[in-house]
Amino acid sequence: MKETFPKSSVMIMADMVGYADGGVVSKQVLKNDAGNITLFSFDEGQGLSEHTAPFDALVQNLEGEVEIVLAGQPLRLKRGESVIMPAGVKHSLRAVTRFKMLLTMIRD
Repeated sequence: MKETFPKSSVMIMADMVGYADGGVVSKQVLKNDAGNITLFSFDEGQGLSEHTAPFDALVQNLEGEVEIVLAGQPLRLKRGESVIMPAGVKHSLRAVTRFKMLLTMIRD
């Protein structure tokens, strides 16, 4: 059964996704024609290999620390920090510690 999140309610995003030992967990919060919002958690050392996305994306670090390599430049994000990843730009990420993020992708 697909979990749905109520609109017009107060949510604590970091509490809405748990960790999986040695893994990555994702939960879709919202998806429509304009884009989507997805929660992720990464166990320490887990990540996503280099790829591109067809849309601009905002990564908001909710918990922990992550290294994002964006267009070959390594960036370290701690809790509360964010970065915008432009469409078509190669990027990857690796959890330095257990890490949670909110990913917002906006379609053209």
